[in-house]
Amino acid sequence: MRLKTGDKVIVIAGSNKGKEGTIKKVLRDENRVIVEGVNIVHKHEKATHNSTGGILEVEAPINASNVMLIDPKTKKPTRVGITIDEKTKKKVRISKKSNEKFD
Repeated sequence: MRLKTGDKVIVIAGSNKGKEGTIKKVLRDENRVIVEGVNIVHKHEKATHNSTGGILEVEAPINASNVMLIDPKTKKPTRVGITIDEKTKKKVRISKKSNEKFD
């Protein structure tokens, strides 16, 4: 999975298709991501000593295959590739459309 927390993504499939947001959490074992403001579900919470109960709106995880990173140059969805940076000799994520670095 080539997605990281804080990446700007767009949803490409499902009921939330076309929505944009940033990744809040990556669940690598389940191949899912939680995107801020996308896939909102209602969670019923019982009242406890610390909090009042009620119906909360929470972001639910969506499959990582249903999101694409947004190209930093063109602001459109793009695939991600990995190359080795000549200066630092480390792996760097790049956009397949514009060859711009994501980090």
